[in-house]
Amino acid sequence: MFKTKLTERLGIKYPIIQGGMMWISKAELAAAVSEAGGLGIITALSFDKPEKLAEEIDKAKNLTDKPFGVNLTFLPTLRPVNYDAYIDVIVDKGIRIIETAGRNPEPYMKKLKENDIIVIHKCTSVRHALKAQKIGCDFVSIDGFECAGHPGEDDVTSLILIPRAVDELDIPVIASGGFGDARGFVAALALGAEGVNMGTRFVATKEAPVHENIKQILIEAKETDTMLVERSLKNTVRVLKNKHAEKILEMEKNGATLQELAPLLSGLRGLEAIKTGNADDALFACGQVVGLINDIPTVKELIDDIVNEAKKIIKNRLANIID
Repeated sequence: MFKTKLTERLGIKYPIIQGGMMWISKAELAAAVSEAGGLGIITALSFDKPEKLAEEIDKAKNLTDKPFGVNLTFLPTLRPVNYDAYIDVIVDKGIRIIETAGRNPEPYMKKLKENDIIVIHKCTSVRHALKAQKIGCDFVSIDGFECAGHPGEDDVTSLILIPRAVDELDIPVIASGGFGDARGFVAALALGAEGVNMGTRFVATKEAPVHENIKQILIEAKETDTMLVERSLKNTVRVLKNKHAEKILEMEKNGATLQELAPLLSGLRGLEAIKTGNADDALFACGQVVGLINDIPTVKELIDDIVNEAKKIIKNRLANIID
């Protein structure tokens, strides 16, 4: 067992969090992670109605009695989102851990804290982390440039961003972006983090609700097989390199507007890709850690392997380096 501020506060065995991923972080995956000793996360906005989120939470509760959380991301969307309604579901269902991301969650902090909910805010810079601390977040999950999805606009890697955040903050830091095996896990702890958040690595597990073709693509991909799009919109996203992403990048280079790009950026394309396995017609969030993915284990096998190998690294390699 690894004992950190994260495991103690959340009541989990290992300081490993499965990040909130659109369309993917559902009950089966979240429950499997929690059952294996980590913290599973259900992504609220994968469900177009709060009532459907409630049903998914119930499903997860039938699969595990261990703690799990819900991700709520505050980002610009084509349809208005009733965030208060989703938070009401989270509260009513007795969820005690929420992962927020995107825009500042300050407008909702009063309701969250009044209901004793632990808030983990994911951000991509020290300045945003300091703001999260100021408004009362309990943890900051700091996303380095390697991460899948939105790495921010500063382009600072985890190796620098994590210790910078640890030095500046009084609240505990979770390392996110580039983590997928025991070596990264140990490195994150050495950098001062209280645990790791993994997204891409959990996609390539048996429980992830993703077509096998997509999982096979992740196995075959190298660390150079991701790319950045939406930089022209100041909404940078790291995605799997494919024909669709390359088309969007070319349009951006030619000065395409948001209105012109919007049909190609629709998240529903990603949902279709996850179902059909056709990865060429959608943006698919993918971190550079994909270069370290070589198999498709069960969630339990993955977490057990990370924990066991981490112990060996600490007790054997690191201990033996010291004279």
